[in-house]
Amino acid sequence: MNLVRNSGVHIGLAAVAGLTFGLIVGEWAANLQFVGDMFIRLIQMSIVPLVMASVIVATGSMSGTGTGKIAFRTFKWMIGFSLVAAVLAWVLSSVIRPGDGMVFGGEVDSALEASAGEALGWQDTVVNFVSKNIFDAMSTATMVPIIVFSLLFGIALRQHITKTGDDRVLTFVDQVQQIVLTMIRLVMYVAPIGVFCLLASLAGDVGFSVVTTGLKYLGTTLLGVLILFALFVVVVSVRTGLSPWKLPSKLAEQTAIAITTTSSAVTFPTVLKNTVEKVGVSQKIANFTLSVGLTMGSYGAVLNYMIVVMFFAQAGDVDLSVGQILLGMGLAILLNMGTITVPGGFPVVAMFLATSLGLPFQAVGLLIAVDWFTGIFRTFLNVNGDTFVAMLVANADGEIDRDVYDGRKEVTADTLDVEEFDDMLARADRAD
Repeated sequence: MNLVRNSGVHIGLAAVAGLTFGLIVGEWAANLQFVGDMFIRLIQMSIVPLVMASVIVATGSMSGTGTGKIAFRTFKWMIGFSLVAAVLAWVLSSVIRPGDGMVFGGEVDSALEASAGEALGWQDTVVNFVSKNIFDAMSTATMVPIIVFSLLFGIALRQHITKTGDDRVLTFVDQVQQIVLTMIRLVMYVAPIGVFCLLASLAGDVGFSVVTTGLKYLGTTLLGVLILFALFVVVVSVRTGLSPWKLPSKLAEQTAIAITTTSSAVTFPTVLKNTVEKVGVSQKIANFTLSVGLTMGSYGAVLNYMIVVMFFAQAGDVDLSVGQILLGMGLAILLNMGTITVPGGFPVVAMFLATSLGLPFQAVGLLIAVDWFTGIFRTFLNVNGDTFVAMLVANADGEIDRDVYDGRKEVTADTLDVEEFDDMLARADRAD
């Protein structure tokens, strides 16, 4: 019964049906494109208010908790691995070129094409990070100035709350965020119809190469996840001196939950328990590092987001400048860093990236159709990467009990307070 109600299953079935229909009827399937375009517009109209609310709430909710050496080491490893993930995604996408084969018959939107083709100097690029009129940036969905404004607004709001104790504005923006999320959930009820029409039109135009392109995209993501996972294991083994051969049994339970739920939040209690009871990380380190990792340790997401950027560029035959590539990496990392979390699912993230970089997004339906698989890949790396970072941070402070890791000693993890955990999940409502 749960399988029947699963929206991912509905989208997957609609994708297969759409591809089949488009391959059979050919160019006539283009008549369905307008339905897919309406679905995309329903997503697009939510991006600006959602990003603004998410950034303001995340930044305005920050406090001074978790400062000191533990915080520094945690952020250092998380940012470091995120950078590696972004660069690896760019390298793999440049070599494998998952977006090749998507030769669109229609014209790319002229505004997007002009935006993607602009060759600005680095000074002009930096200046354009700040808008003279935030409402103008909102009307054109120019995302980077919107993010900068929202960050500053959130920081100022945090200072206002600290000074006055009045959090009514934060509560209001948080409610706006939740309402927009509800809008997106309503839109996703028609996602199977939108995906069917998008893929039918795409398959009718491009032909069978749409299938091989989807497989190349999945293969690129999976290869990147495996390489990053292997890198994590090597770094942890070298830094801690612990045997890597004992890791599979310690990560098996959380991995099983991660790949079946595709949710880091749902997997969090198991990750916390296993990191303390099976790996031997101290409760103090585990509580802080894993809690931060829930909203900042999405290395699989960083990898996937940068591959999406390259996919759109290659599918639209757009040559990205060095500045655009660096901006794409920066946005992929910022999306992972909590302050730029965009809840609501992969379609919002994909459209956010395309809009921010001015890239054509006709193939977004294909990415949405296979996102259940990429969600498995992302979440697998996200949850296990959090455990690895906790091990690295704990090792530097002598907070790993090696007897626990080697199975010579048993400990019991303390669970978080229910209200504290629920609040954490609410703040970490993100797209894995």
